[in-house]
Amino acid sequence: MGTGTLAILALLPIVVVGIFLVWLRWPASRAMPLSYIVAVLLALFVWKVDFSQVAAASVHGLITAITLLFIIFGSVLLLNTLQESGGLHTIRRGFTDITPDRRIQVIIIAWLFGSFIEGASGFGTPAAVAVPLLVGLGFPPMAAVVSGMIIQSTPVSFGAVGTPMLGGVGPGMGAAGLDDVDGFVFETAAKVATLHTIAGLFVPLMLAAFLTRFFGKNKSFSEGLKVWKFALFASLSMTIPYVIVAHVLGPEFPSMIGGLIGLAIVIPAAKKGFLMPKDEVWDFEPKDRWDPLWTGKLEIKNNDLYAGKISMVRAWSPYIFVALLLLATRLIGPLQTAIRDVKISIPNIFGTDISSNWEILYSPGFVFIVVSVITFFVHKMNASDYAKAWKESAKTMIGASTALVFTVPMVQVFINSDGGAAGFVEMPIALAEGVAVLAGSVYPIFAPIVGGLGAFVAGSNTVSNMMFSYFQFGVADRIGADGSWMVALQAIGGAAGNMICVHNVVAASAVVGMLGKEGHVIRKTLLPFVYYSLIGGSIGYSIIWTAEKGIFNLGSVIAVLIWMFFIYIIATNNRRLTALDHGKISA
Repeated sequence: MGTGTLAILALLPIVVVGIFLVWLRWPASRAMPLSYIVAVLLALFVWKVDFSQVAAASVHGLITAITLLFIIFGSVLLLNTLQESGGLHTIRRGFTDITPDRRIQVIIIAWLFGSFIEGASGFGTPAAVAVPLLVGLGFPPMAAVVSGMIIQSTPVSFGAVGTPMLGGVGPGMGAAGLDDVDGFVFETAAKVATLHTIAGLFVPLMLAAFLTRFFGKNKSFSEGLKVWKFALFASLSMTIPYVIVAHVLGPEFPSMIGGLIGLAIVIPAAKKGFLMPKDEVWDFEPKDRWDPLWTGKLEIKNNDLYAGKISMVRAWSPYIFVALLLLATRLIGPLQTAIRDVKISIPNIFGTDISSNWEILYSPGFVFIVVSVITFFVHKMNASDYAKAWKESAKTMIGASTALVFTVPMVQVFINSDGGAAGFVEMPIALAEGVAVLAGSVYPIFAPIVGGLGAFVAGSNTVSNMMFSYFQFGVADRIGADGSWMVALQAIGGAAGNMICVHNVVAASAVVGMLGKEGHVIRKTLLPFVYYSLIGGSIGYSIIWTAEKGIFNLGSVIAVLIWMFFIYIIATNNRRLTALDHGKISA
């Protein structure tokens, strides 16, 4: 079977997701079973994978889904605990004291706080922490989820203390025969940070613009673009220390330190109104005017018994405990080893090479539960209120289970489709090879797309890097390009793919009780993903081929056009705002 035909067949499970989840807007609980069935049929009858391997991959997927549900339960429990204690009321007031402007709030919480949490824990934790926090502050659940997904880009390559690089690129390059794999990873990490810094420059501005366009009264990008000075300031406050740390210290700490320094710089600046619009405060319309699509089943309300009685330090203490525990369990070697040894292991499922592990105490979900218990005592809660928090959290977790028990097994069948009697490579590699053959020397522009598709189906930048790093390195060798730059493009694409990853969207939606609307979220995050992949690929192409083709090559032309577009939009924004004020335009 030819490379192109095999690639088209491998694309079918993703096409099913695109048609039913994104286009027809089916809920994931209905669309993902179809995608799973297609993946199973392809594995059994085209790739001719043994039934035991398909069954083992499915079981492994179910176990992985349980680990995700555990994280969802823990994050929702912490949020419900804060709601019942009155701590959420105090946190909301604290952000209002910084600024009541929702455009600024989303940049601080999603971009900066989210980057810090990503650096500390990764694996979807920012959505589990930042998304419900945004909802607690009064954001529509849909707006919170979309914002939480958009920032799943720049910080992701260095999430979980560098796991996508150390645990993804490193093992993924194991077959390359390099003399110094660790050195290669360190070198590549610096290049990844450089590409992310450039591509991520406009991400905070996108957050603000998408917020006002999709969730504002006037449905206007222009209102969000009005904070462009502050957005670029917040972007650079995180990415400058981020890229410095990557070049000096390596892949473990860029996102964590970048997010922390960014918070330290931006919050005091925001309190003083630095680079913020002076003549307006942007807010959502009253909740009774929200589109029903924006809402979820998670109801955020103030508890009259506790509201106003929790100090700011006590209110924020749970998130401080979360950050400290995540850091301790990821950075203190003996502690990390001890808790990772506590796990449920199922080796060689059904006699295959597929094994499954659940490191219960290492899971962010366990950290959330521990902090919830601590909060019960620190906030001096009533037992009945705390019991209510557990009950509501269990309902949310059960609601998320239907979608995830098909989504994750589909991913595992897709990934574990090698070794069949047909002799084909696994589906992700077959798909990537088809793209490479079609693109030829222009391939560097499309390399991030391949990484993004890997994250889309696998739900992980780490897994995408593990699957495709050696493949990307091999393509670089075939077209005469620098292998480390090509792997760097893989890494930034794998990070950007988290914006559209189905089971990340399902998990984030479940946290705020918004199941069944995943397709609507992906439709909104698809454009940021395309932008991020295209700008990253274009810059990478320019860097790779400048010596041979000159600085005015296809990549540099595309990158300049994208930047000129942003500059034009920002420069002409006041004119559009004036027209909007006079009722001449609606966006």
